[in-house]
Amino acid sequence: MRTRDIALVALFAALVAVLAQVSIPLPFTPVPITGQVLGVLLTGAILGKNKGALAMLVYLLLGLIGLPVFARGGAGLAVFASPSGGYLWGYPIGVYIMGIILETGKGEPGYPRLIAGMLLCLLVVYLLGTLQLTAILHVNLVKGLFLGVIPFIPLDLAKLVVAALAGRQVRRALRQAGFLVSREARRES
Repeated sequence: MRTRDIALVALFAALVAVLAQVSIPLPFTPVPITGQVLGVLLTGAILGKNKGALAMLVYLLLGLIGLPVFARGGAGLAVFASPSGGYLWGYPIGVYIMGIILETGKGEPGYPRLIAGMLLCLLVVYLLGTLQLTAILHVNLVKGLFLGVIPFIPLDLAKLVVAALAGRQVRRALRQAGFLVSREARRES
C-alpha cells in the first residue's frame, strides 16, 4: 500500500470520527442522529471498496482500543455491544458493497450508480443495526424499524445527496492531483 493510500485511509477514518461527534440524542430511541453516515457514504464514494472498507475498519479499531471516536465520545467494546452497535458493524460491509457497485463498469461512476451504491450501503447499515437493536432490546422487527430506521431515513437521504454531489467532485479532484489511481491506470502499470 502506498503512503498516499495510508494517508487517505487515515484521513477518512478521522473524518468519520469527527462527524460522529455531531450527535443529537432522540428521546424515543437509543440511536442518536449523527454525522457518521455522511462520512461513511463519502468514504465509500471517494475511496472505493478496499481503501474505503479499510478506513472503516481503522475507525472501528480506534474506537475499540478506547479512543473516543464514536457518537458522544463513546469508545470501547461496550459501544459495539450496545443497541446501536450494529450500525457500526455495517459501516465497513456497506462501504465495501458500495465500492463493488461503483467499481463495476468502465470509467467513473455516474450519479445513478453512485446513488445505487450508497442506497445499498445504507440498507446494509440499517439491516445490521436493526438486527442488533431488536436482539438487545428484545423488540420485534417492526418496533426495531420504528426505533432505528424510519426516523432516520429523511435525514440519511439528505446526507446521501450531499455525499453523492461532494463525493464525485472530491474523487475527481483527487484523481487529477494523483492521489487516487483509476482501475484502468492500475491495469496499465
